[in-house]
Amino acid sequence: MVEEVPARGSILGKCVPARYVLAVLGSIGMAIVYGLKVNLSVAMVAMLNHTAVGHGSHGGGAGQSLSNLTEESDVEICLPPGGADANATATTAADGPFIWSEPLQGTLLSCYFWGYLVSQIPGARVAENFSAKWVMLFSVGINVVCTLLTPVLTELHYAGLIAMRVLEGVGGGATFPAMHCMIAAWAPPNERSVMSTIIYVGTSFGTAISILLAGVLSAGLGWESVFYVMGGLSCVWMLLWTILVQDNPNKQRFISPEERQMINSSLGSDDQHGAKEEHPPVPWKKVFTSIPFWAILVAHCCNNWGWYMFLIEIPFYMKQVLAFNVSSNAVASALPYFPMLIFSMILGKSLDSLKAKQKINTTIARKTATSICTVIPGICLLILCYIGCKHTAAVVVMTVGIVAMGGMFSGFLSNHIDIAPNYAGTLVALTNTVATLPGIIVPLFVGYITKGNQNIGAWRVIFFVTIALFTIEFLVYTIFGSGEEQPWNKAAVKSNDPEKPAVSDESTPLNGTKTANGTTA
Repeated sequence: MVEEVPARGSILGKCVPARYVLAVLGSIGMAIVYGLKVNLSVAMVAMLNHTAVGHGSHGGGAGQSLSNLTEESDVEICLPPGGADANATATTAADGPFIWSEPLQGTLLSCYFWGYLVSQIPGARVAENFSAKWVMLFSVGINVVCTLLTPVLTELHYAGLIAMRVLEGVGGGATFPAMHCMIAAWAPPNERSVMSTIIYVGTSFGTAISILLAGVLSAGLGWESVFYVMGGLSCVWMLLWTILVQDNPNKQRFISPEERQMINSSLGSDDQHGAKEEHPPVPWKKVFTSIPFWAILVAHCCNNWGWYMFLIEIPFYMKQVLAFNVSSNAVASALPYFPMLIFSMILGKSLDSLKAKQKINTTIARKTATSICTVIPGICLLILCYIGCKHTAAVVVMTVGIVAMGGMFSGFLSNHIDIAPNYAGTLVALTNTVATLPGIIVPLFVGYITKGNQNIGAWRVIFFVTIALFTIEFLVYTIFGSGEEQPWNKAAVKSNDPEKPAVSDESTPLNGTKTANGTTA
């Protein structure tokens, strides 16, 4: 057993409690991982020699000229903002050193998820049983190292880029399980939505900054600078995380005694070691027969398809269909993620406030947020199918859709902690493992559909498939989702500690969920 560390007060005093120092640093960590994940989507536009790809045997569909494409399709062809002259300038500026076919491009974008798939469940078990803090540090560290090595190894052979992306995926796969464990140990139930949102909105912030910075760097300093600059800046976070963050309040010295007591009391872990020192085995059979768990899994998988569609493929849609150049592409792609930050935090805080006032329960809060992140983006994709070449309108519609997807942070993505806080890391690892498959499939699917057919007609097919999956997510989660703690979360704890009084398995009241020790969330 680890003895309680003396509480010396938060490093920022009463202005920023220790739990929010954790949330902010966690958010920056997620921003780094996501930023280093998506930078290739933008950098690749500058890395490719579009002229050579277009006229060579490697090019597939990219080999068609504008006139040929017009003759073969009755779909409207968009000119870039500024007219045909801007298109010629953009094409020249976009040419880079690499001649990669569309299938190879799809492989390079999707291979990140090969590593992502294999690391999540092992990462979750290590985080739950040993240390979520060090798992998160490893995740960011391996991403930083691989990013810094990417330019050199890519110049040698594209297999070097594949190897780096797979290793980055190995690190990235452990981030959500690690952070779910941290949230379960640190977040008072009535602050769970807002803390989860602060942490996971870092994925949006990292995406926005990465898209914007990658576009500026690749256009001004060359594609190599994207990886050197972003990888180098990320090293500062690793030092701060090591010094300022601990696995739970009882191990944290930079915390006030009052805050530590408040967190422990709200989570039902008043003993000095806290509930997180117990490591009950996962009740696998009960997990896989739990309807609320399956509702989260379906929602997570379907929503990730839409998320990766916006995250990975929108830059290519904007280039292929709307004819944006590298710089304007980066700006337009990054634009939605800044208002998404604000919207996500307002939504999370609003839902927590309504729960605290007993206006809604956890189930309603999760379903409301999940409905927002499915219905609105689906409608926006439907509009994009028929909006034509109206550049400004298309950017506005894409912005609204991406902003609305911020509802997932206080929706299904926080739901694992509600239904089973003792296994939050493992549950998110399970759902995120399945939800990783869209990350692999989406680039390959888009590459297949758009091969030789880079126009709005092909993208309508892509968008309609995404709309169908959003519909499935909405229906399944609305009908079967739940915010109540499940009985199997408590069973292992009771059996491991016979001295504790038995905890009732009754359904939780309207005003919240019950923790493993009976407190109400």
